[in-house]
Order: sequence, then structure tokens, then C-alpha cells
Amino acid sequence: MTTNEADREAAGAQAAVGLLKECRVALEGVRLPLDLPGAADARIGVARAIEQLDDYILPRYRTLDAPLLAVVGGSTGAGKSTLVNAIVGRPVTRAGAIRPTTRQPILLHHPTEAEWFLSDRVLPNLGRITGTPATDGRLPGAGGLPEHGIDAGTSLVVLEHEAIPAGIALLDAPDIDSVSDANRQLAGQLLSAADLWLFVTTANRYADAVPWKLLADAAARDITVAVILDRVPEGVEEEISSDLRNMLARQGLDAAELFVIPEAELNGKGMLPAAMVTPIRQWLTAIAEDAAERATIARRTLAGAVSRLGERSAGLALAEQQQHDAGARLSAHVAEAYEAAIARIGAATHDGTLLRGEVLARWQDFVGTGEFFRSLESGIGRLRDRIGAFFNGRPQPVEQVEEAIETGLHAVIIDEAAKAAEQTDAFWQADPAARRLLGDVDLGSVTFNFGDRVAAEIRDWQGDLMEIIRSEGAGKRFTARMVSFGINGVAVALMIVVFASTAGLTGLEVGIAGGSAIVGQKLLEAIFGEDAVRRLAKQAREKLDSRVQRLLAEESTGFLDLLTAVPTPAGIAELTSIAQRLDALTDASRGNTP
Repeated sequence: MTTNEADREAAGAQAAVGLLKECRVALEGVRLPLDLPGAADARIGVARAIEQLDDYILPRYRTLDAPLLAVVGGSTGAGKSTLVNAIVGRPVTRAGAIRPTTRQPILLHHPTEAEWFLSDRVLPNLGRITGTPATDGRLPGAGGLPEHGIDAGTSLVVLEHEAIPAGIALLDAPDIDSVSDANRQLAGQLLSAADLWLFVTTANRYADAVPWKLLADAAARDITVAVILDRVPEGVEEEISSDLRNMLARQGLDAAELFVIPEAELNGKGMLPAAMVTPIRQWLTAIAEDAAERATIARRTLAGAVSRLGERSAGLALAEQQQHDAGARLSAHVAEAYEAAIARIGAATHDGTLLRGEVLARWQDFVGTGEFFRSLESGIGRLRDRIGAFFNGRPQPVEQVEEAIETGLHAVIIDEAAKAAEQTDAFWQADPAARRLLGDVDLGSVTFNFGDRVAAEIRDWQGDLMEIIRSEGAGKRFTARMVSFGINGVAVALMIVVFASTAGLTGLEVGIAGGSAIVGQKLLEAIFGEDAVRRLAKQAREKLDSRVQRLLAEESTGFLDLLTAVPTPAGIAELTSIAQRLDALTDASRGNTP
């Protein structure tokens, strides 16, 4: 390789590492809070993608010339540890009848290459336990177990041995079908960190489903695989190996090396005859001694891993889009329920509905014309003749009217907000995607202090009206009627006008409410003029509507806050872009440009 080629390769690797780091950050930001179909698998996929980035892809891009890592994997009792011991020529890993047989992953390397495997260059989240194999084949430490205070499930025993050729390391992994969940997960993690696989199966289990799922994954990643068919009975070697080769070809693994180990008795140390693994040892040695072949294997496996990462990132972006769409649907239902509540409150406060019962009675008492309104049965035409009576009368305390209005308005807002909460909660509870978000939280009613907040807003709205009235009267000479009724009284009259559109009333109530509104309107017109009254009523309605909207918007946040973890379009677009750039990186890698 020329200097320019080396420089280009280094620059390409640096750019690739930058993209991969960007991908890792984006993956850490993936949030899939809704229980949509496939969401659970996608969450696992996020963890697996980050794991492989840390364990293999980033380390390999940073150190393309590092020794290869060959992981020995397979089913329970397939003979992985026995095979590793035979390759080394002495017992270095545990093998026995207790299942699972491999509990502690053991990495064997040449003594000159310790620096590559003792650091956190690969598998950084696994602790390191170091030593040399004991003469009796036990691991370092009493009882054959390390005494370094490191959990066996989160640590890697790293041993050096002259029998391992420089340029390649062997890692004896836990069983892929272990009865232990932790062992199965660790086995998958180690296989994902490998440059090449030594996959061990047996004559009676080579067609099992679990191994083939992993082999299909290896084919998709374009990883170099050697399959060791162990314990083959005499006389059926050709038949079984031929069938296995056909199965490998159907999975796209026709280029995989296949080694057959006949059924044989183990010696007193549990060792296979050395000659049975000579072809495997020679194959590994040939790879280790050929720098160009090692580079080819590393690049091919790396390109396959990046390709799979790009596919997985694209799939996660799609899963995020589904989450976003579902979140938008849930959010839209919240908005619909609370907007409907706002509309119903608006109707109740504008159509005369509030001018019933206590509010109407207190208003009639305030203007001193109660008997007149209660006797009114044939319309309100004669009201004009009686306006003077109201202007000349002495009103009852205005506080009673204010209190009645506040009580009625408070009840309407509370009732409609409760309906919105109940409807939204029922919809979310019926939606599998939302149930996980709700958990044990009860959002089917108004919040504990909502009543106090409603009361405060109503009082503030009443204050708004007085400010409007003061502003309208500023610079004008207050009339005797204004002084007589006071700002509070005028504000109450304005509330009555706001509430008195009679669409919600029928029969005698129309006449009474209409008469009430006319009395209030005539009072306001006498003070401010007809045009000003229309403007004041419009401002008052807008102020009330604004406060009601704010109150219910705040109530709806109990639901909407649960959706804050739903992916955003910007995050989805970013992950989609990264997936596309990873595809381009894969193409470049397969064209021998890392």
C-alpha cells in the first residue's frame, strides 16, 4: 500500500468512525414508549445495535490491523470447550456433563498480543480476568474460578498461550441455547463481536432451529464461518456432511468451511485425539499468517456489520415513525375531547343556559324588578315602559349576583372538564398502544386542585370586566346611574349580557332571560352608548373564552405529557439519514474503501 493509499484509508476510517459515533448518539435517543406491534423487538434491537457498535464495529474501524477474533459458538453440549482444548493441545476451558457447560467466556491469545485484548478495545463492557492456564486445566483462582471480585456473567477470562497463532484469538462462548437467559444473551453479544465464527454442532443436532437462526444472521452479515460437525458416527460422515453442505448453501453459506470430527473416546484429561482437529488448527494458522487474508476477512465482516446496522437503523426509524403516528392519533383524541368540552362551555356561557335558577333570581332582585319578570307571560314588549322603574329603584347587594354567577360558571367548567378527562381516559385505556403509558395513573377525572384554579380564573375574569369598564369610562364623566350601581354592578350587567343569547332556553325562560339581557343592555347603553356595549360584550366573551381554553389546555397536559417521549419528525429524519449514509459506507467498504 502506498503512502497516499494509506492516508486515504486512514481518512476514510476516521470519517467512518465519526458517522458511527453519530449513529450511536442517535440510537441512544431512540424512544419507543408505545406498545405497538413489534415495539418490544425494536427496543431490543436498539440495545443490540449499540452493543455491537461498542463491541465490534467502532473498535474494528479504529484498529483495522488488530488480530482477528474467532468466536467458538454452538448449542449446549456440542463440544465447544472440548474443541478449543484440542486446538490448544491442553485443557484450558471447562467441559463437563453439567449444563450449561460453558458459564464463563474464555479468550485465548498469543502471548505477544495481550495489548489487543486486555484493554477495552473490544467488548468494553466486560471486565477482564487475566492469567495463564493451570497445568490441570483449571481456570486461575481457587476452585477453578477467578477470585477478582468480578461477576462471572459480566467478565471475560483472558489467557495467553503459545499454541494460539499470532494474528488470531479464540473465544469460547456460552451456549446459544442455554437454559440461562444471561448466558444466551452473552453468547449472542460475543458472536456479534466476532470477525469470524467457529460454529460447532453435532451429527444429531445440526438441523436444530436455534443454530440455523444464528447461521442465517451470519450469512446476512457476510461473516466468515467455519462449521464443525462434531461426533459423527463412523460410516455416515459423507451422508451427513453432504446434507449439511446443502443446508448451508440454501442459507447462503456455501462458502463456509466444513470440518467433520468423527465420534471418538476422550482421554483421561477429556481431550480429543490431536489429529482430529489438525485441519482446523491448520486453517486458523493459515489465516493468522496471511496478513492480506486477515484484512479481507476483517473488511468483509465489518462491511456486513455496518450493512446490518444500516438496515437496523432504517427499521428503527420506521418503528419511530409508527410511534409518532400513533402518538399523533392519541394526541388528536385528547385535543378533540377537550376542544369539545371548550365548545360546550362556550355554548353554555353564551346561549342563556347560565341564566337559570339562582343567577336569574339574584339578578332580578338586584335590579329591583323581580316581581315584574316573574309575572311576565305574554312577552317582553311592555318592558320598555318599565325601564324607568329599574333605574329609579334601589338594587340589592351585587355580591349575591356575582356569587351566583361564579357558582354556576364554576359548575359548568368542572363538569365539562371531567367529561373530557373521562372520555380521553376511556379511549386510551381501550388502546393497547396507550395502556403502557397510563400504567397505574388515573387520569379519568379532573386534577385535585382544578376546582380552585377554576374559581381563581372566574374571579380574575370578573376583574377583567371591571378593567374593561374602567378603561371604557376613562376620560368620560360618570353618570349618576354609574355611581348608583358601581363598577361591580355594571360588570354584573355586562356578564348578564354576555350570557343571555337565548338559543339554549325555551318557553317562559326565553322571555325571562331575554328581559334580563335587555335590562342589562339598557343599563350599559345608558352609561356607554350602544356601540360601546357591543364592543364591551365582545371583549368580555373573548376574555372568558381565553381563560377557559387555558384551563382545559392545562388539564389536558396530564395526557399530553405522557406523549413527550414519542419520537419527533426531526429525530426520525436524522436516523433515516444516518441509515442512508451507513448504506453508502457499506458500499464503500465492500469496494475496499473503509
